[in-house]
Amino acid sequence: MPPLALHLLKIGFITALYIFLWVVGRGIAGHLKRESARSEAPTVAITESPTQAGMTFRVSGPLILGRSPEADVVLQDPYASDFHIRLAFQGGEVRLHDLGSTNGTQVNGERVVAPLALRRGDRVQVGQTIMEIR
Repeated sequence: MPPLALHLLKIGFITALYIFLWVVGRGIAGHLKRESARSEAPTVAITESPTQAGMTFRVSGPLILGRSPEADVVLQDPYASDFHIRLAFQGGEVRLHDLGSTNGTQVNGERVVAPLALRRGDRVQVGQTIMEIR
């Protein structure tokens, strides 16, 4: 084989190797980024409840809270609606949306009338259940 052909073959092999390593590196970086985002998801702690005080859960995606067994987080509270609120972690913040509950939702003592962004330390009341964003 002529030396030029061998040289081009070596360059092609090295190029293919670099492309392979680049693709693998991007895959690993994407996985680590997803894991990091999941660990940054805020925690919600139920601080006051007749039966669920001390329970915690992460808001890493949309969650429906309510009395229904079909809710993502089942609240054992007779004053909670079947599907009371939706919490979602988007753009680095937790958004709360009341789902037309009968008794309403309060954040820091104020009744929720429109979807709003929650901050760490906010207290959310659903029926007799009080939760804190952490």
